[in-house]
Amino acid sequence: MSATSPTAVPPFRGRIGDDPHSGYYAAPHRYRLHLSPACPHCLQIAVTHSLLGLGDVLPVAPLPAVPDAPDGGHRALRPLYEAGAHLYPGPALAPVLHDNWTGRIVSTHAPDILRDLARRFGGHGPSLYPRGTDEALAAVERLCEQGVDATAQRAGLHGGDRTERDTALATLLRALDVLELRLASRRYLLGDDLTLADVRLWVTLVQLDTVHRHHLDAAAVHRITGHPRLWAHARRLTAHPAFGLHLDLDGIARRHHAHCRGTEAAGAAVPILDWPAYVCQEAAEPAHRSG
Repeated sequence: MSATSPTAVPPFRGRIGDDPHSGYYAAPHRYRLHLSPACPHCLQIAVTHSLLGLGDVLPVAPLPAVPDAPDGGHRALRPLYEAGAHLYPGPALAPVLHDNWTGRIVSTHAPDILRDLARRFGGHGPSLYPRGTDEALAAVERLCEQGVDATAQRAGLHGGDRTERDTALATLLRALDVLELRLASRRYLLGDDLTLADVRLWVTLVQLDTVHRHHLDAAAVHRITGHPRLWAHARRLTAHPAFGLHLDLDGIARRHHAHCRGTEAAGAAVPILDWPAYVCQEAAEPAHRSG
């Protein structure tokens, strides 16, 4: 398989409230994020954290690209996990939102962390999670997770028989078609401004090109490239520092190869995008407003 990390049900699902009576509430320097940007969930959070300009109020502790514990977790996170769940048996995985005041983990669930960053900490940044967009954001999440990420793995050479791979590829292409169509009449996925939906899509396209492509045949990769608006969107976002500066291509490759047991295919030969060519272009416009 081409999975790039162990999977587990997130053991901590705390939320950040909007006032002191809610237990966990937004306060400068109270929390710390532990992230490995080579992990797609962490990459979404790192980009969102930068877009919201939270570096001064919510510090980030970087983790290695490849988890360094024998069980597939991070050694540095083990004490935090065990402080919140005595003798916790599973791997200590990132991302982690940690409460410095209580010494406990608030959450390891990436979608909740993203929503709380945007809603509870993002008062002075762009509105990445506008009111009334819950259903639209959930639809994009499903397209990315079920339509692209999961089917890209099944469409690779490590998958089942040829019929199963062809079916998975068709599902993947339909999901990309829907996302492409969304960008036909608008600048960003939900309208004129960037939201968490665009962050999710960008990370999905990064994974599709830098991880899943290695297990797809050349014909499949060629069909994936036939979505010009999607890849132009990826290029434009990569040029913004909040995106491009977190793109650790070497770390993603090392993380992938550390866990991958799939067969490399012809599609691995040529990247869809030359990602480094678009990182931090000086002429890039701010990604959170339309031009």
